[in-house]
Amino acid sequence: MCALRPSVPTRAGMCLLMADIEPLKPSNTGWLVADVVADTFAFGWARTETDPALLTLLADPQWQPYVVFPGEYVAPERVVHSVDGAGDVAGKRPLFILLDGTWAEARKMFGRSPYLNRFPVLSLQPDQISQYQLRRSRRNDHFCTSEVAALCLNLAGDHLAERTLEAYLEVFTHHYLHAKNQWPVVWDGAAHQRLQELSARVSPSA
Repeated sequence: MCALRPSVPTRAGMCLLMADIEPLKPSNTGWLVADVVADTFAFGWARTETDPALLTLLADPQWQPYVVFPGEYVAPERVVHSVDGAGDVAGKRPLFILLDGTWAEARKMFGRSPYLNRFPVLSLQPDQISQYQLRRSRRNDHFCTSEVAALCLNLAGDHLAERTLEAYLEVFTHHYLHAKNQWPVVWDGAAHQRLQELSARVSPSA
């Protein structure tokens, strides 16, 4: 997978708040986001302490942070559905805060992180179901971290990065499942070809 790593210039940034052992899980897709989006920042989450570097990032005036979380769990006045819906003024770049963990962990992180309370909550409204195959969820409207990031990139207008991340997830899934089942990787398959075509569209000087 290392040789396939794509990187696409984006207007948006990503901030991953990672629960407990989430970074150690082989099925975690947060690292795919970090590969594609250069301005990705990752922090371990803890209830009793907060990384000072995280607070510095959230206070950086170049960014307009958005907490990505379902609007049904939030006071309506905090909910937005686009990156132009609240506070995205003076040329600020959107910074999407993704709660990287299981649904139960994400709800805990959201409810126990008071430093996030001052930011708008971006409630995604996808018109498709999750294609993620590496973990099971009881609900089709639960997306993996990489899928959520791609939806955010779409809202930010970073469409090449969005499509590249979608293709990268497809290739990662192919490698993961083939390794798990001891099948050979199909290097010239549709997933790899799509990623290769998208990667070729990124300017070498960008």
